[in-house]
Formats: sequence, C-alpha cells, structure tokens
Amino acid sequence: MQTTLNMAALQMVSTPDVQENLAMAGELMQQAAKQGAKLVLLPEYFCLMGQRDTDKLAIAEAHGDGPIQRFLGEQAKLLGLHIVAGTIPIQSPSADRVYNTSLVFHPNGSGSARYDKIHLFCFKRGEESYDEGKVLLPGSTPVVADCDGFKVGLSVCYDLRFPELYRAMGPVDLIVMPAAFTYTTGKAHWEVLMRARAIENQCYVLACGQGGVHPSGRRTWGHSMVVNPWGEVEQVLEEGPGVVMGTLDPAKILDVRNSLPALRHRVLQNPPRG
Repeated sequence: MQTTLNMAALQMVSTPDVQENLAMAGELMQQAAKQGAKLVLLPEYFCLMGQRDTDKLAIAEAHGDGPIQRFLGEQAKLLGLHIVAGTIPIQSPSADRVYNTSLVFHPNGSGSARYDKIHLFCFKRGEESYDEGKVLLPGSTPVVADCDGFKVGLSVCYDLRFPELYRAMGPVDLIVMPAAFTYTTGKAHWEVLMRARAIENQCYVLACGQGGVHPSGRRTWGHSMVVNPWGEVEQVLEEGPGVVMGTLDPAKILDVRNSLPALRHRVLQNPPRG
C-alpha cells in the first residue's frame, strides 16, 4: 500500500452527445494525471445527460463490453489511473430499465469493481419533478473496491442520504460520491451531508458532481470537493468543468480515529427493527 494516494474529482457539465462527453472526460483525466493523480472520479451520468430520462436506455451496455467501457479501460491503462467511472447505464433483465452503475478500472485497463446504485432518487416540488425508478432498477449490495491497498467505498448521489449504507461497508479509507445533484437539493444539503459522512465514518470523502446548466435546461449543483476525516472541506469547485485535487493520507485517518475512537464505541450496530 502506498503511503498516500493523490486523487481527483473531475467535474463536468455533460450533454446529450456521448462522444463530446467522453472527449471532455479524457481531457480532464489527462489534466489530473499530469497533476499527479493516481485515482480519478467522474460524475454520475458523465457519459450522457440526455433530454429525457429514457435517453440512457439507448446507450446501455452489457457489463464488460461496449464503447464507453472500452474507452475507460484504455484511458486507465494509458494514464496509469484507477478510474471510478461515475455512472454509466448497464443493461438489466428488463428491456425498459437499466442499472445506474459505477465501474472501477485498474491501471492495467481491466475492470476491478462494479456497484449498482441502490437508492433511486424521487423528488417533487412544484414544477420540479424527478423519479429515477421509471427507468432504473436498484442494486442491492454495498461494494468496497481496492485501489493500491486503500479501501474505497462506492456510492452514488442519492445514496448519500442513507448512512446505513456506509456502516454496512465497514471502516473504509475513502468514500467516493459521483453525483448529479439538483441545484435545489444541492444548495440545501450537499455540503452538510458530505461532511457528515466523513465525520461519522472518520474517512476521506471525494465528491464529484455535475455542475452547471445542461442542454435539457436542468441545472446541477456541482461543488465537487475533498473532505478530510475531521469533516473539513479541503478543496471545492463550485461550477463548470474542472479538476479538484486532494491527497488521501492514512496517517490523518489514524490520528482522527485514535483521538476520537467513535467507530470502536458503537453500541447499536444491529438495532432492532420496529
């Protein structure tokens, strides 16, 4: 295991054009690699922010094959990166549903982990309305990936609101959070939830959002950030495409956990259900 891990969140404002989005992702990955990143995180739906929710059905790939996955594997090998590929639509047993899947690629170009988003976003207020369950099937299993010996807990967007998911992972070094938070919910809750997950799990959080106004008219919150185990926001990018760099320092994690051993003080690890 390395002594530290340089990491980067690659904020985007994705469009309905897959090739345009992949080109932007490639440019940002190159920038991050030049700045010393060894792990990069892309946002949710980095490959497509369509005009309609159903647009993602047309580009869904079988797990393990497809142009988007081949692009990611090639970039991982070319740049020597662990790539946590935000999310891409992966085919499901249902013709009219896909999984919203975060894939991890090893620097040798191979896929090393898969996580299907468990919690599906639903929000209705006035004319603003979202219901991911119309086109997505939920996953069911928490996933922890290994990146150069560091334990990386995988999660996506709406998962952020469910702390039991992170408890089920066990102690991790890093939580990754690719997202496409709406401007409304992001303004109200994004930073406080990121800091809460870092504080209660005493680990780093690398959060990567879509950040701007998309061709569909949807506005996403952005504010990609690095949060340390003490809950401090170390770096943030409010809007627009860009790279947010950070360093995972295991000594910082150990210091926080030793000085405030909250993880060892847990009592209700399996609370009864009402």
